[in-house]
Amino acid sequence: MTLQGKTAIVTGGNSGIGLSIVLELAKQGANIVIDYVVHPETAVALEQEVLALGDKAIHVQADVSKIADLQKLVDAAVATFGRLDIIVNNAGVETRTSVLDTTEEQYQRVLDINLKSAFFGTQIAAKQMVAQGGGGRIINITSVHEDWPMPGNTAYCLSKGGMRMLTRTAGLELAPHNILVTAVGPGAVATPINTSTMKDAVLLKKLDDAIPLGRMAKPEEIASVVAFLAGEGAAYLTATTIFADGGIMHSSPGL
Repeated sequence: MTLQGKTAIVTGGNSGIGLSIVLELAKQGANIVIDYVVHPETAVALEQEVLALGDKAIHVQADVSKIADLQKLVDAAVATFGRLDIIVNNAGVETRTSVLDTTEEQYQRVLDINLKSAFFGTQIAAKQMVAQGGGGRIINITSVHEDWPMPGNTAYCLSKGGMRMLTRTAGLELAPHNILVTAVGPGAVATPINTSTMKDAVLLKKLDDAIPLGRMAKPEEIASVVAFLAGEGAAYLTATTIFADGGIMHSSPGL
């Protein structure tokens, strides 16, 4: 598989799953636009790591909850590399709050960063892909919680459920342009967002025991699925989600 000559934007690209996606797409030959909001030093270091692989990369500070900043990312990709072939809507946050205690501010932040950014990231990228011709790939990083309830994290689940329908509906709308829209739904992944669980032996064992494969995913295992969806092997996939969850959505106590 090769993405040689392709240009990809990865939102939230300087940490967690996003960082692994940047490196995996670069290993496949893609030129990368690394989006970040904070920790520019990490984005710079990641850019250098991509360059060392023989690919081209730029880092762009952009708050993806703002439409103007999403446009800034697409404009930077086109200005630097001539076109845009892939966007990975990866940026996301959570509050771990329930329907009874989520504030308006918390709700708005989660929906803006997770869902609004994916919607308008899809729209702006798709307009560029239509204008330049040749199709493209839009890949949304959702979660098992696009389908699987998580009590105590309601706004997050709402945002991921919205991304599920964005993937399906935009996939149908954009199919005539050969723009494929897919999603990756990770289960538990060993990233900084799960540090508290990983540091608690009891909680970690409880989680691992609930996963049929017996462990959390490595970020690079999610990134490899994204790279597959960006490549020619996924040329007949659209409007669907691949769940990379170690089987947790189908685990059963055997009753």
